[in-house]
Amino acid sequence: MTNDPAGDMRQAAEVATPKRTRDIIAKHGFSFKKSLGQNFLIDQNILRKIVDAAELDKTKGALEIGPGIGALTQWLAHSAGKVAAVEIDSRLLPILQEVLGAESNVSIIHGDVLRLDLRQLMEEQFTGMTGISVVANLPYYITTPILMKLLEERLPLDHIVVMIQKEVAERMAAVPGSKAYGSLSVAVQYYTRPELVCTVPHTVFIPQPNVDSSVIKLTLRDRPPVETADEAYFFRVVQAAFAQRRKTLANNLAAWAGKNRREEVVRLIAEAGIDPSRRGETLTLEEFAAVCNVCYRAGVNR
Repeated sequence: MTNDPAGDMRQAAEVATPKRTRDIIAKHGFSFKKSLGQNFLIDQNILRKIVDAAELDKTKGALEIGPGIGALTQWLAHSAGKVAAVEIDSRLLPILQEVLGAESNVSIIHGDVLRLDLRQLMEEQFTGMTGISVVANLPYYITTPILMKLLEERLPLDHIVVMIQKEVAERMAAVPGSKAYGSLSVAVQYYTRPELVCTVPHTVFIPQPNVDSSVIKLTLRDRPPVETADEAYFFRVVQAAFAQRRKTLANNLAAWAGKNRREEVVRLIAEAGIDPSRRGETLTLEEFAAVCNVCYRAGVNR
């Protein structure tokens, strides 16, 4: 057992350096696919921050999504008891097998994370582990679908630590009343407690993306912070409230409720203790739950 993954990595052939990454790419004749959002990290300090945020040790498992050529996977292998890395691009499998050949606690799984039964995969891969976290550098184009799958399926996770587009990370952690606050903020904060870990400049990737990234840590809640009459209905209300950001809560929900229900919607919002002239972006999770519950009881758009 090691308590110093950084020390172990100094003894290994580190993947996350410009030279090593280019050598691996050249050796295998690998070409990047824009459609898969492939950008390989070449900064050891960022990897250290990601792994530290995940709070791993040899009793815990790490599920990695999109390992690429194994830069983060190497660090996870020396920090966690078991690592399962899901890679959709079959061209990367031989590279990962070569790079990670000496890591006996790593399993490479070829598949699309959005189609896999992750609960079953975790049961098979992490037997005996005391906790599991998702740790990954997620492709920009598919960040939200992956994260919502992880959250909505209520997988037995401790943390989700991911590197994603900076703007998206800021939306996830945004507070009511800010420009970044929206339906994604509400959804993520309903399931987790988000924490921005660090900003990652676009210059530390090969190839370089057009925008900077951020590492965000999502700590899974044991239970949602609010009580709702119906969870699916709650998220429908939230989506409706943000349908047109410039419109008031009353206008957005009236449009969602349907014909001739505006007066009723205005009355219900007031009954929830909220000024109908406010905009959705100003409401807290508790206030959204209050609106949801009064509208649900009144049968609005059910």
